[in-house]
Amino acid sequence: MPVFKFPFHGYSVKFSPFIETRLAVATAQNFGIIGNGRQLVLDLTPGGMVSPVGFDTSDSAYDCAWSESNENLLASATGDGSIKLWDVASSSLLVNLHEHTREAHSIDWNPTRKDSFLSASWDDTLKLWAEGRMQSIRTFREHSYCVYSAAWNPRHPDVFASASGDCTMRVWDVREPNSTMIIPAHEGEILTCDWNKYNDCVIASGAVDNSIKVWDVRSYRAPIAVLMGHRYAVRRVKFSPHSEGMIASCSYDMTVCAWEYRAEDALVARYDHHTEFALGVDMSVLVEGLLASTSWDQAVYVWQHGTDPRAS
Repeated sequence: MPVFKFPFHGYSVKFSPFIETRLAVATAQNFGIIGNGRQLVLDLTPGGMVSPVGFDTSDSAYDCAWSESNENLLASATGDGSIKLWDVASSSLLVNLHEHTREAHSIDWNPTRKDSFLSASWDDTLKLWAEGRMQSIRTFREHSYCVYSAAWNPRHPDVFASASGDCTMRVWDVREPNSTMIIPAHEGEILTCDWNKYNDCVIASGAVDNSIKVWDVRSYRAPIAVLMGHRYAVRRVKFSPHSEGMIASCSYDMTVCAWEYRAEDALVARYDHHTEFALGVDMSVLVEGLLASTSWDQAVYVWQHGTDPRAS
């Protein structure tokens, strides 16, 4: 399967929900510490991956998300705190939304109410946005440290979760004035969270304690699964859109792992194709078993689960 090399360092990769051969990669110069960024769009072709369009940003691009209603609309979360909406068809910047006062670190598009999206920031807040509006609809302020990740519930258009460096994961309902649930999920900073696509009560978290924990929000005093196998902090977790029990994860240990969280031997596969911190992983909604990952090694890989990502 193909690999694509680029001059910046990879932070996030997302498959298009409309075009099975297209993905987006958020990248940053100088490991995201200082410098510019670039939002890449990549297409899978018989000859390998090509980039039909890319967008330069004045600061690091840390995350990206495709619109759920428009195949050409792509959003980026950047290091200057801004959220940028791009038109892939015309290769242009549509909107620059700048309310966060520190790095915008995560962005997630609502899969059910498809005109809205969330951003999470190192300014300890989350913001709710809607297409066509130049100001955020609401700001969520309960976290006491950086918010690293936000994820919409796959079935409930008003419900989302957030993961923070304050060691909590929170569940929110935009119709309520405050968060509806506070889960002290890990003893260290929580870097990522994602909802199960088949069970809207199940959510996974990953943290600097090297663990992934799976929770049932109906009874969250203890996790229903603890997945140990990464040697360093877990940077991102993603539930499969095709298999209820499968989770993909990537880590600062440079590996991508696949898990079946309900099995006794939960670790299904470990992929060690990256040579630097692995920060982005995703699974295609349109092609079962197709994975993508990106890393500080300036590469994005796309491969079929169960095969070697480095095989041509």
